[in-house]
Amino acid sequence: MDDLGTLAQLNWYPGHMAKAKRIIMENLKLVDVVIELLDARIPRSSANPILKDLIGSKPHLIALNKIDLADNAINNEWEEYFTSLGKSVVKINSLNGKGIRQLVTKADELAKSKTAKFASKGAKPRNARVMIVGIPNVGKSSLINRLSGSASLKTADKPGVTRAKQWIKIKNNLDLLDTPGILWPKFEDPEVGLNLAFTGAISDEVYDIEHAAQLLIWRLKDRYGQNIMERYKITELPQTSEELFALVGKKRGFLQKGGVIDTEKTAIAILKDFRAGKLGNISLEEP
Repeated sequence: MDDLGTLAQLNWYPGHMAKAKRIIMENLKLVDVVIELLDARIPRSSANPILKDLIGSKPHLIALNKIDLADNAINNEWEEYFTSLGKSVVKINSLNGKGIRQLVTKADELAKSKTAKFASKGAKPRNARVMIVGIPNVGKSSLINRLSGSASLKTADKPGVTRAKQWIKIKNNLDLLDTPGILWPKFEDPEVGLNLAFTGAISDEVYDIEHAAQLLIWRLKDRYGQNIMERYKITELPQTSEELFALVGKKRGFLQKGGVIDTEKTAIAILKDFRAGKLGNISLEEP
């Protein structure tokens, strides 16, 4: 019991994703820095493999989001890992604003070489221009709202900017180009598909949520068994994933006639608890 069957091979690439990729390619020439937003619980699975080729040598800032939901010790390991690769990285929580100031400062620093070049050629100094990219449900909208205040006002019209593109003024020295998030065409690694399902990056309607929730709770029991026991008032963890899943359903009172576990309600509760941080601070991937 270790995968979601067809989930791994899903070709989940709706038309709007292809359009988003095209928009990002078109807009890259307009920006100085690309901020890649990753889910701190799954930095590897939420990274977009095609992004590296798209951005080339352009300055690239990694923002580990949802650090409040992830395991703090592992957040630090990921920060060290990306730093060791020579990448700029910031840990943030786009909902409460933690780390946002550092994000703005770092983006401004990374853009300096470009903005200074403009000034050295006698051009009028201009704001650094940044673009945020990330997979769906990684917190892009809340980050943009947090950065811009709730206003999300367009800055002055710029040459080559169509109506579909929106420039948002951030603080005094940054302009942000708002673009759609993108996801890659294929989950070639079953583990990636699973992690995206667990965190809600894929719609719950395209896979078997009962199977997924059973896999998730079983995977968590090794490192985070205590969290499961506390949340569901379990005194001892069972020996199989089926038993553990059924026990959670029973403890939550999801019983049908004849004492049969309501598996759908149980699955929804487990996934909701994990995604909302009610099972504690949990990371699914380590560097």
